[in-house]
This record gives sequence, structure tokens and C-alpha cells, in this order.
Amino acid sequence: MDTNLNNKTEVILLRQGLSFNDPQEVKNFELNNQKFIRRADLSIMDRTHIAYTALWAQQYKYWGIITELAAEYMISRTFVYMLANTLSETGSIIFGDNNFNQTTIDAKLPFYHMLSLRMEGRCSIGATSTIMNRFDVNLASTGSISQYLTCFGSFLPNTLTMKNDEIQMVVFLSDEIFSKRTPILVTVDPISSAILRIELADTRKAEDWKNHWECLEKNGYYAAYLVSDEGTGLCAAQKEALANVFRQPDTYHAIAHRLGTWVSKFENSAYAAIEAEDKIFNTLDSARTDDVIDKRIEKYEEAQRVSDETIELYEIFSFLYSSIVENLRIFNSKGALRDRKDAEENIKIGLNLIESLKKTGLTNAVEKIRRTLPDLLNYFDVAKSVVADLNQLPIDQEALQALCLAWQWNKATIKAKKADRSKYCAGNEQFCSAVATGYLQEEFDIVKEQVYMKLDNVVQSSALVECINSIIRPYLNSSKNHVTQETLNLIMLYHNHRRYKDGKRKDRTPMEILTGEEQEKDWIELLFDCVEEQDPSFFSSRK
Repeated sequence: MDTNLNNKTEVILLRQGLSFNDPQEVKNFELNNQKFIRRADLSIMDRTHIAYTALWAQQYKYWGIITELAAEYMISRTFVYMLANTLSETGSIIFGDNNFNQTTIDAKLPFYHMLSLRMEGRCSIGATSTIMNRFDVNLASTGSISQYLTCFGSFLPNTLTMKNDEIQMVVFLSDEIFSKRTPILVTVDPISSAILRIELADTRKAEDWKNHWECLEKNGYYAAYLVSDEGTGLCAAQKEALANVFRQPDTYHAIAHRLGTWVSKFENSAYAAIEAEDKIFNTLDSARTDDVIDKRIEKYEEAQRVSDETIELYEIFSFLYSSIVENLRIFNSKGALRDRKDAEENIKIGLNLIESLKKTGLTNAVEKIRRTLPDLLNYFDVAKSVVADLNQLPIDQEALQALCLAWQWNKATIKAKKADRSKYCAGNEQFCSAVATGYLQEEFDIVKEQVYMKLDNVVQSSALVECINSIIRPYLNSSKNHVTQETLNLIMLYHNHRRYKDGKRKDRTPMEILTGEEQEKDWIELLFDCVEEQDPSFFSSRK
């Protein structure tokens, strides 16, 4: 076989049992066996003419022109259509409207990477730069990234604003987050989880919080009531700026934070006493003389007494603490609304009994809780109003109480920190839901959503701010706590317009829940719209 043969020709010759030694014969054979041959005689102008004529014929529906072109130039009709399609695609790129859009998209592409990595990926600026460089993305230096992120933040407000000078009543959930020693004042709507205002402040005094809330009111958001911890500045500011609304102290910080740790302390002490008793007991067999035996028995009896007292102390305190926490729950075991006065009286009795244990640290904690108690159960008044509205629903009272209990267990499931506790609460919620389903049948899902939505307006804890803190904290840590207001503005826009992937707010954004309006664009596109509104040439000048 001739070495000038290509692989395809060689295969054909082998199949046909042919052999050529003359290179010219091989070339002629290849020409005769090619399905398509490039026509060198067809110039660029000829091809353009063929493509244009074919497009013109297709546009005005002149039938037969394609066949005539194929016959005139001795080409296939397929080739004519190919030329026409190529000219059409090229023309749409050069002369079409999408040319500007594509250019704009290309100019924005580095910023898509930058914002996605920094905000959604929670990467540090250094890590963002490394990843962008790896994929040859422009503007990947740490200086550029830091500069542009700050620039984006400068285009954004730090306070939400109602449209058309409208007013909306929301629950103000206010708290302080710290970047090293610098306070960040945050107010969140606990229903939607939307950040209403976030600001970097020099101090956290009453005057700072007054200005914070006054700014919210100027932007159309008014407090239905305030939920906060016992911060001195917060409490003083509420009496001056929000005196017409009541303040709901955070029940977690008021009781669980102060008393809950003692449960673990007493439990650990009980286990330590049991272990000490067991060690002393094991030494009894090694005693030989009567004096040693008597001393060891005496020591064991003392250890046994200490162990019994420690166990008893743990059991008493654990029971009293559980009883106090139980009276913080809105509904009793039957799903009926708990009476505020009864709950308050039971808590007072529990505190008195805890105080009788005569533990110094406990006594101080009890005194602090007593000072908070007059306002601690304000949320019962809100719950009373909500339940009165729910009673107007045309459903069986037993079904309503079962749903109220299911909602309460759902809240407990969310708050549970241990897997066993979470599983226990979730099981109780399912049981109560099953009871309600028996009454409501096919209407269960609709009624459940109505009941849960109404009851969510009862807020007794500022725990959601801790969630916001957990969202903000990675950005503070990755920037070594050198936080700026521009950074906070960007975090606020991202959080308010990002779409939840799971949980009760799944597939919705905080702003959708807050406003009731559907969000059609991604948060990055909304950011770009804000930038272009204030600086139309921002992206075009950075091609």
C-alpha cells in the first residue's frame, strides 16, 4: 500500500480490493470518492451573493430560487441553506439589538463572579481573588475587589423605605452586634427576617437608638411593639422614643440565659459526687485494721451524704426551672391559651423556691428576673388578640387547639439544640397535626397556613437577631473585623433579596414576605439596577 494514502482512502481500497502505486491515480480516486469537495472557484463574493439571495427568497417566499442557485453554481441545496444560515447568524450579531446587551453582560461578568464568591460563597477577599485568577476573570486583584465592593455598598441605603410614602406597622426586633468593640445597631422584622436598618455606630447609647428608630419612621416603618434584651441604651431609648409602644423583653436572655446554665452545673456536680462516692467505696475492701475500716466507712458515708444532697439539688432545680419555662409557653397541654396572671404567679412561686436553695449566684439571677417580670409576659396580650381572631375562623375548636399546639411544638423544634430534643418536639408536632387533620380533612393545609401565619405575629424572643449575627459574622471574620458601612449595606441587600433554600421561608425572599410582592430578579441584578440608576456609565466605563 502506498504511504501517500490517507487512512480513509486506505480503508476504501482495502474494502474494494484495489491498489495504486501512482500518486496521481490515488489523488483522482480520492476526488471521485469525496462526498463534498471545496469549490475554490467560488469566491467570497459568490458565497455572499448565494447566501443573500437565498435569505431574500426565504423572506419573501419566492419558491424555487434555492434550486436555481444550486443548479447555477453546481452546488447542493444543503450548502445553499448552510450559507444562508451563516449569513443570518452573523448579521444578527453585527446588526442586531443583542450586540450592546452582550457587551454589557461581558462588562458585568467579573462583578457577577466577585459578588457571588464574596456574598454567597462567603469567601474572603483574598480567596475571591485567588478563585477569579484561577479562571482568568478580570478585576481579580484584591485591591480591585475591595474597591468595587466598597463602591457597590456606597450606592446602597442602610434603611428600607416604603414606596409612595406608605406606612407599615412591624415588630421591631432590635439588638447590637459587635465588630471587635465597634457596635453595629440592627433592627429586623421577625416575621420576614428582613433587615430594616443596619448601621455602624460609635456608641450604643440611648441617643443612638433614638436616631435609629426615628430614621425607620421617616422611611415608613413604625413599631407595633419592640423586642429586645435588657441593654441599658435600648431600654432608655424605648422609654423616650417608643414610649407609646410596649417593649417585650427577650425571654431567652431573661430566664434561659440566666438559669439554664445552672441545670448543667448542678448535673455535672451530681455526676462528680457520684464518681467520688464510688471511688471511696472501692477503697473499703483494702482496709485491714479496725481504725482504717472505721475511717473509710465514715468517709464513705460523708461522700454518700454529699452525693445524695447534690443529686437532690439537681432534681429540685431542674424541676423548678422546667416549670418556669413551661409557664412561658403560650398554650397549655390541651392547646388552650394560658392565662397571663396565672403564668406570672407560677413563675414567681418558682423563683421563690429557687431562691430558697440559697445559692449566691442563683439568688442574683433571680433578682434580675424579678425586675424583668412585669414586662416579660407582654406577649401574652398579643397572643390573646391573635387567638381571638383565630376563633372567628369557621373551624372546630378542637382542631384549632390542636393546630395551636402543633405551632408551639414547631417553635420548640426550631429552638432545640440537641437532636433528641428536636426529634421529640417534631414528633409532637406531627401528632397534633394528625389530630387537626382528622377534623379538617382536605382543608388542613389551608387552615394550618392561616393559623401558623397569625401565630407567628407573637414574638417573645430576639433569637432571630442571633441568626442575623450568624449571617453577618463570617464577613466580619474574613475581613478581620475591619467593617465599613458600605459592607453592611451590601450584606443587607444580599440578605433581604436572597432566596431561602430551606426552612419555613423556603423559596421566598425576606422582601417578598415583608412586602407581599413577588421578586422577579436575582439580588445581583437588583444591585446592578441600583448602580446603573445612579451611575448609568458605571459598567460601560469598565470594559
